[in-house]
Amino acid sequence: VLQHSVLEDACEMYARAANMFKMAKNWTAAGNAFCQGARLHMQLQNKLDSATSFVDAGNAYKKADPQEAINCINAAIDIYTDMGRFTIAAKHHITIAEVYESELVDIEKAIAHYEQAADYYKGEESNSSANKCLLKVGHYSAQLEQYPKAIEIYEQVATNTMDNPLLKYNAKEYFFKASLCHFIVDELNAKLAIEKYEEMFPAFADSRECKLLKKLLDAHEEQNCEAFTEAVKEFDSISRLDQWLTTMLLRIKKTIQGDAGDLK
Repeated sequence: VLQHSVLEDACEMYARAANMFKMAKNWTAAGNAFCQGARLHMQLQNKLDSATSFVDAGNAYKKADPQEAINCINAAIDIYTDMGRFTIAAKHHITIAEVYESELVDIEKAIAHYEQAADYYKGEESNSSANKCLLKVGHYSAQLEQYPKAIEIYEQVATNTMDNPLLKYNAKEYFFKASLCHFIVDELNAKLAIEKYEEMFPAFADSRECKLLKKLLDAHEEQNCEAFTEAVKEFDSISRLDQWLTTMLLRIKKTIQGDAGDLK
């Protein structure tokens, strides 16, 4: 009993110290103190308190040592999954993915954590949260030229959303992105995919995205760079193209003979 209360006092001391370090913006020391507290909580079998302290440690370390932040949040995830708390584990996988995205710029690892989060969300029937994570996976897979994977994800999310009255507006964007990935790989495949999407989701057939794709297919067939650029410009003047779409369109345009490599 005595050892128990000594450990509990120590836990409190570490928490107080950690918060003081936090106020002083000494992030490494704060992370360290939260970590020590988390380990003591584990000894006391306070699993939830331990997990919370590991998360606090991770959030402090994020500002000073991203890799250490990931280690701490992973320790919290292990506790949460062990307790069957998959929704909160998923949330922390997203946190890790974001650290890989912005701090450590390791996109492969970011993808892996978004996938794990999506899996946990699906298992808990949180489909819209799962879709958000999957869209990140699709986005980065296409950037890394892993087109079959990106296509599969965009098709899956489009199919999940097209029957939902609140989300079906977004489905055409996902079919558009899947079509662009197809187009980079192979023009004929893109044609067939677009026909399939129009059948599955008639609203896609009437969309500006679909009309653009058809103009691009024609321009590509004629190996006409000017027509390609013109169609893109016209689309962009109404709906701004983001960085991802611009990148994909440039990759398609590169497959036209005599391409200068820009969208001017």
